[in-house]
Parts: sequence; structure tokens; C-alpha cells
Amino acid sequence: MTLALGATLLTGLAACSGRETITRGYVLDERALAEIRPGTSVDTVLAKLGTPSTVSTVGNKTFYYISQTLKRTVQFMEPSIVDQRVIAVYFNSAFKVERVANYGIQDGQIFDFISRTTASSGQEQNFLRQIFRGAGGGSFNPFGA
Repeated sequence: MTLALGATLLTGLAACSGRETITRGYVLDERALAEIRPGTSVDTVLAKLGTPSTVSTVGNKTFYYISQTLKRTVQFMEPSIVDQRVIAVYFNSAFKVERVANYGIQDGQIFDFISRTTASSGQEQNFLRQIFRGAGGGSFNPFGA
């Protein structure tokens, strides 16, 4: 009986402990990237690399191809970022490739693909502030009207 219980418990724990690799964003094709050289047209870049993850909105156009690799050691835990790459294709005013840059995780901040919080304007009120405001505020009326 104890052996069966132990085997069941170990099987359940083993199911939670698999290493998982997750890739988000653009999947880089090294051969296609090698074909992008200075002087290449925008159309050729789009045909070889596909639609960029994002495009600059100021100055000359720049295409950004962003990818992240994450690892998760336990199934119910948050994955951690182990690699991030940003391929930046810079264009000149004639829409020809000026240069291509390959940035890694060591070159800057972690890019947040999906932000779950939105900053809101206004005053933040915590629980204690609401209580003290209610107890000592000028509009407090113990008779309800």
C-alpha cells in the first residue's frame, strides 16, 4: 500500500518538473538575414524577413524583429527570459537598407511583449485613506441623510 502511494506521488511530481523552452515573437532565419545588405529595398526586406514586430514612427523607417526565449523549470512557475534578440533594419531616406543591427539581451532592457497593467491617471486611494476620509471627512453624517 505504501509503495503504491509513493509511486503515485512521485508520478504526480514528475509531471510538474519538466523543463520547457518557450519562444515568443519573430523566429529568425539566419540565411534570410545574411541576404539583407546595405542598398536592399524595403520590398526585398519584407519578402525575405516578413512583417516586422514593430516599425519606428519617427525619422527614417526602421524595422524591428523581436524575439525572446524563455525557460520554465516547473510547470506552474513563471518562465524566465534567457535570451532576447532584436534585429533592427535601418533604412535611409530613399528606403534602402542603411545597416542591420543585431541586439541581444546584454545590450539593453527586457522588452515586455504583453503588458498586463495599464497606468491610470488620478489619485490612488488605499484602504486606510478611505477609512480615515470617511471617519473624519466633512460630509460624514451619522444619521444617514
